[in-house]
Amino acid sequence: MSAVLDPLAWAARAEEDYRLAQSALRRKRPLLYGACFHAQQCAEKYLKALLVFRGKDFPKTHDLAALSTLCERAGMIVPVLPDDLDRLSAYAVRVRYPGEEPLLEEARAALQIAGKVRRFARRLLGLK
Repeated sequence: MSAVLDPLAWAARAEEDYRLAQSALRRKRPLLYGACFHAQQCAEKYLKALLVFRGKDFPKTHDLAALSTLCERAGMIVPVLPDDLDRLSAYAVRVRYPGEEPLLEEARAALQIAGKVRRFARRLLGLK
């Protein structure tokens, strides 16, 4: 099976992003850009893992609310508010280039949102 069609391969990448986001926040001087980016990537990859799990196609997108809507259409109601998903989606691009730095509170919130998506996805995928 191609890794692209394997939900567990998506989940493994998502889990790596989650751990990178955690590590970025645990540093003496937290890496806020990295924490926000990897939190977004974690949520995105877990949502895509769920869609692959259900055999559903999805577009190339970083829009977490759109991916959540696709999950909903496939019978999986993601327990995260659309506004929170939109906030997290912005980090896919916003933090990759110089500009406004996220605050520590924003980075923590990003990881918390990603954690909700992570717990939901792992439960549906039968992962601990």
